[in-house]
Amino acid sequence: MDFSEKTVIVIGGTSGINRGIAEGFAASGAKVAVASRSREKVDDTVAALKELGAADAIGVAFDVRDAEAVAGGLKQFHEAFGDFDVLVSGAAGNFPALAAEMSINAFKTVIDIDLMGTIHVMKEAYPFLKRPGASIINISAPQSYLPYEGQAHVCAAKAGVDQITRTLSMEWGIEGIRVNSVVPGFIEGTEGAKRLAPTPDAEAKFKADVPLGRWGQPQDVANACLFLGSDMASYISGTVLAVDGALYQRGSGRPGQMIGQMLRSMSRKT
Repeated sequence: MDFSEKTVIVIGGTSGINRGIAEGFAASGAKVAVASRSREKVDDTVAALKELGAADAIGVAFDVRDAEAVAGGLKQFHEAFGDFDVLVSGAAGNFPALAAEMSINAFKTVIDIDLMGTIHVMKEAYPFLKRPGASIINISAPQSYLPYEGQAHVCAAKAGVDQITRTLSMEWGIEGIRVNSVVPGFIEGTEGAKRLAPTPDAEAKFKADVPLGRWGQPQDVANACLFLGSDMASYISGTVLAVDGALYQRGSGRPGQMIGQMLRSMSRKT
């Protein structure tokens, strides 16, 4: 796909799935701006995006929990690149924890990053979105619609993200702004996959539960975002698109139970 002359913003775009998305747009010729909390990661990613063929690449370090910092970073992007064609909001936090053993502050941290971070990004980007024609893509997770033991905080946060997606697809659709969510399944090499399947045995069992028989690659998610950000998806809005090898069709099942069993076993040992 050709994204030359397009401006793409990827929040959280310096690691894992989100970096893969930023790299996909860069390889398609877009001007790409990335943001995350780490200045070092931002600088490394910007250099890599330029090597991949981005028309231009810039980055800013900020925390999505800080609405003022988000506003300042997005303003810098707009001053450099003009109105945004594609906005990818992907900042996320996760850790396995049973609800009874999780502090309120720990629960709130994930809500603040995943849910409040998403609304901070969307609201602060709103004045800079191209009208009509802008595409917003929120990166969600299977926990938004599947209950996983040890993931109550993420289930609550990501369900909120998908409802924001659906609601704003109506509110902002009037202006020609499309809003969709992408729900990656288990993606190889990501921090989330390592935390949820920390051993080779757990990883093998998780993969066996995916109907396609493998975990996804970051490029699989990037491809979905490239499509949703393109004119080929010009009549798609309010959609929650699973990129998970059909894992959703089987429900949380064994993966959800395995996380709970692992956490209870660790709790007994301590």
